[in-house]
Amino acid sequence: MSASPSDETPPGNVKPVTDAPRHEARRGVGYGVTAYALWGCFPLFFSLFDGVPAFEVLIQRILWSCIFLIVVVTLMGRWPAIRSGFPGQRETIRGLGWILGCALLIALNWGLYIYAVETHRVLQASLGYFMTPLVNVALGMLVLRERLGRWQKMAIGLALAAVILQLVLLGTLPWISLVLAMTFGSYGLLRKRVPLDALSGLLVETSLLLPLSLATLAWLAWHGQSHFGASLDVTALMIVSGVVTTLPLLAFAGATKRLTLSTIGFLMYLNPTLQFLLALWIFGEPLVWPQLLTFALIWISLGLYSVGAWQSHRKALAHGPDRVAG
Repeated sequence: MSASPSDETPPGNVKPVTDAPRHEARRGVGYGVTAYALWGCFPLFFSLFDGVPAFEVLIQRILWSCIFLIVVVTLMGRWPAIRSGFPGQRETIRGLGWILGCALLIALNWGLYIYAVETHRVLQASLGYFMTPLVNVALGMLVLRERLGRWQKMAIGLALAAVILQLVLLGTLPWISLVLAMTFGSYGLLRKRVPLDALSGLLVETSLLLPLSLATLAWLAWHGQSHFGASLDVTALMIVSGVVTTLPLLAFAGATKRLTLSTIGFLMYLNPTLQFLLALWIFGEPLVWPQLLTFALIWISLGLYSVGAWQSHRKALAHGPDRVAG
């Protein structure tokens, strides 16, 4: 969502609204900009965990996100919707299996994202989230056997060329970018099989990870390696991480109720753009010309992808509103 969400939760269950009133659409844009701006500013928050290992920040984030999500879901009355998502024993077992897969992927994404911030590799994280829509297209082709249009094929080809070019020019793969994009893209693919909205789904995911999180925290405390309680600032940040994780999801939920999928897809680029600017202007990360060339090729790929998505949207509209999909 990493975060996530940045490593934020992807729009797996978005329901497009094509005839929302103008004032509702404006509210939706406000919610969407708020959500993606918060995700884009995550590096500022996670950079405050100076000296705390990324894996400890991750397990604390899981714990406090779960606690805060329980409060939010209770206040919003979402428990019946969660229970209705698993109507029978077979559906519950199958659904929990998919959610467990989602939980492991989002935990890996979150952990790697925190590691990227702590090791001053926010540019790589930004590149990863720019690449995510292209990874989604590739996964759709490989896993769902979806047919790609001309523009999508060109976008995927340019993205592959960008990765190969960086490997040749710098001698290293942008592995953080690739893993972030792959885990987040795979997470979105699995989330489509889960009949829960983003907020409720993340609660179930963090709940499944909670036992492991508590066991790790107990082990750290037993060996005197836990940073929780060591200082007021760090302890407060760990607790607040649950709120920081949940607030963009609430804004995102408000946006998806009022906006079309195409608008949501356009707003999502705000997140990696902010990370890119923060990496350069706040964290002072160097941007050598092979990296800039890689970013340029990815941006061109996203432009081609957007052209293909817009053409598909127009064709769907030509066949009637019932054919419009995200």
